[in-house]
Amino acid sequence: MRVTLADDAVLFREGMARILADVGFTIVDQVRDGAALVERVRADPPDVVITDLRMPPGFADEGIEAAAAIRSFAPEVGLMLLSQYVEAHHALRLMNEFAGGVGYLLKDRVSDLGAFAADVRRVAAGEVVVDPELVALLVGRRRRDDPLDRLSEREREVLGLMAQGLSNAALSAELHLSAKTVEGYVSSIFTKLDLAPDQRGNRRVLAVLRFLREQ
Repeated sequence: MRVTLADDAVLFREGMARILADVGFTIVDQVRDGAALVERVRADPPDVVITDLRMPPGFADEGIEAAAAIRSFAPEVGLMLLSQYVEAHHALRLMNEFAGGVGYLLKDRVSDLGAFAADVRRVAAGEVVVDPELVALLVGRRRRDDPLDRLSEREREVLGLMAQGLSNAALSAELHLSAKTVEGYVSSIFTKLDLAPDQRGNRRVLAVLRFLREQ
């Protein structure tokens, strides 16, 4: 799998390149800012881009802006954004603007090489990956008249794991439940959130969007 890296911190970028190469990824390019990232990907699209969210010159949302530009001309490229901090508004923007093939993780996750490599592959395959710490933060918040209150505690737990990108099979393993039981919870979530089977769009993604928007 071919990967392009973008991060202005040279040591972090080089370290990430080395560990990814050690587990079988091919690093095709490394850059330090969003403009260079867009230019390199346009010239030679990889399977997935891994980019810092904040980069020169403004250290604001350059990574997301670069990701949006890349998605416009190379929609097949997976986009994994890394951040030093939990920033829910950035994660929500990613979920709103990108239908799939996108991830948002804290940089600390890179230290768990096995999990990080698996998440990169999932993004490259078109899945959505959201950092567990962000999901836990959102799950812990309660709002007055929260439409998610109609969900049971177990259903909220399942939806939180869905927001991290877990498939039904992964949910079954994580929660030690049968596949049929997991399917029942997921179906109940769709029903309680008024997501009809014929509703346009992927109901799984729509459920996660509802979850994020209401936090």
